[in-house]
Amino acid sequence: MPTLFWALLTLVSASPADAAGPRLAWPLRPPPAVVRGFDAPSPNWTSGHRGVDLAGVPNQPVYAAGEATVIYAGPLAGRLVVSLAHPGGLHTSYEPVQPNVRVGQVVDAGSVLGVLMAGHPGCPASACLHWGAMWGPASEAQYVDPVGLLASTPIRLKPLHG
Repeated sequence: MPTLFWALLTLVSASPADAAGPRLAWPLRPPPAVVRGFDAPSPNWTSGHRGVDLAGVPNQPVYAAGEATVIYAGPLAGRLVVSLAHPGGLHTSYEPVQPNVRVGQVVDAGSVLGVLMAGHPGCPASACLHWGAMWGPASEAQYVDPVGLLASTPIRLKPLHG
């Protein structure tokens, strides 16, 4: 019983970052409207929406959602993309972004990665940022909703029974 008490006390007193991994900040400011939500593909190689689309304006600064290392910055499949590797195995991606960072560069949360470009397919705003997040290497990626990783998103625990 004492072990259970200490385990529960540790869980209850853990900060959100400890309980759920990295806690992120919005990549656009002010916090934008989500114009298309996350739709997890199952299995990973099938269709889905592996991120969220955020309403913005052309040439708006795009910020790093957390401390990270730039692992890609440039054109990919006809779009300009910035990808970051965060501590703990989380990767985030931002597109279409004209990058002003370089591969290998370490960025802090809130560092400007580049500017938002117009032209994201299906965007109902003047420009949309596609913001994605995944755990693990691309070959074994577990896509997650980046909005659920925001520091401002409350953590909800599921009940053990029913």
